[in-house]
Amino acid sequence: MGSLAKVRIGEHAPDFVCDAVLAGQFKEISLSHYINNRQWLLLMFIPAAFSFVCPTEVLAFQNTLDEFTDRNCAVAFVSVDTKHSLWHWQSLPPRFGGLGKIDLPLLADPSHKMSKDYGCLIENEGLCLRGMFIIDPIGIVQQITMNNLAVGRSVLEALRLVEAFQAVIVHGVLCPANW
Repeated sequence: MGSLAKVRIGEHAPDFVCDAVLAGQFKEISLSHYINNRQWLLLMFIPAAFSFVCPTEVLAFQNTLDEFTDRNCAVAFVSVDTKHSLWHWQSLPPRFGGLGKIDLPLLADPSHKMSKDYGCLIENEGLCLRGMFIIDPIGIVQQITMNNLAVGRSVLEALRLVEAFQAVIVHGVLCPANW
């Protein structure tokens, strides 16, 4: 299974530069892009395109993307698939197993480097655990969640966590349970 040896809460997120599919186009995406734009980043790893749970997650976050954008938080998904596979996935409508038009980037990690750096790779399967990382605008990891393959993530919980960490950093408040 994955090992979080290279990524720690309160430390700089592992740097990355990778190919991505964004709004139907190939683009290079890097961690420095988000840091230079002073954005929060919700970075999520998915096991594979064209699977059962992954499109439900991507589409759920796509459907609430404005909520994250309003909070200066970008959302990006990482897969071990190639950029061509990810392009094909987003080019098909949901009724045919695709995503349809989406506005969030799908980052391609076919070399598994990023997946290893973030501790999400299941080496013997060549898939990723469902890792979720909240990275602040200076590149510090504020939160890590790791799910096994079968359980997707909650948009509402991700949004609550982003808001809570922003409140802690911006206003210096503490956030008790159910904040």
